[in-house]
Amino acid sequence: MTIKVIGAGFGRTGTMSLKLGLEQLGFNQCYHMFELFDNPSGVKHWRDAMDGRPVDWDALFEGYQAIVDFPGCLYVEELMEQYPEAKVVLTVRDPEAWWESASNTILNAAPPMATKLRLAARYLFVQRVREIMRVVSYNLKDIYSGTFSNKPLDKHTALRAFNEHNDAIRALVPPERLLVYEVSQGWEPLCDFLGCPIPSGDFPRTNARAAFDKKMNEFYSA
Repeated sequence: MTIKVIGAGFGRTGTMSLKLGLEQLGFNQCYHMFELFDNPSGVKHWRDAMDGRPVDWDALFEGYQAIVDFPGCLYVEELMEQYPEAKVVLTVRDPEAWWESASNTILNAAPPMATKLRLAARYLFVQRVREIMRVVSYNLKDIYSGTFSNKPLDKHTALRAFNEHNDAIRALVPPERLLVYEVSQGWEPLCDFLGCPIPSGDFPRTNARAAFDKKMNEFYSA
């Protein structure tokens, strides 16, 4: 099994909907940041990528045929080299709408102090807590610090990172290999690009703010 679709868009551009859509089209499974929450052993591979060390991408993506969201969207060039037949889908969104959503979710997802203290008290005794903290540490270093200059809640910094990333993907990926896509467009452009028949049902709509909050609460509940 190999990666056939690389999602290049930042989180909060419809990446969870794209994940579910790709899986419905037969690209099973699709890796998303939430997979890292569920299986923190992947942090080792992402740290290797962050530090410029060789990455065993096939081991990380064993059983997967697609990847979307953070942290994969930060390594599109490396993934394109590893999977030269894969197509790239850049999910986009109005920048102001993205900021409004992201600043209330993924850019503000660090655990509150009470949660940090509770996790710290159990760090030496509970393996799951140690795994959670490894994911949190990775996110702070690679996503918050590396991508957003350690200022994820500064609107100017975040929007600049968002726009520069999208421009860089457009410049990097050959046009025949790239779909710039808004999930509000539904099935047709995605299916045309991937050569798949259009399903009969509606395109998935998911990962609203309440669902995100529920997932994060579950993640930190160890």
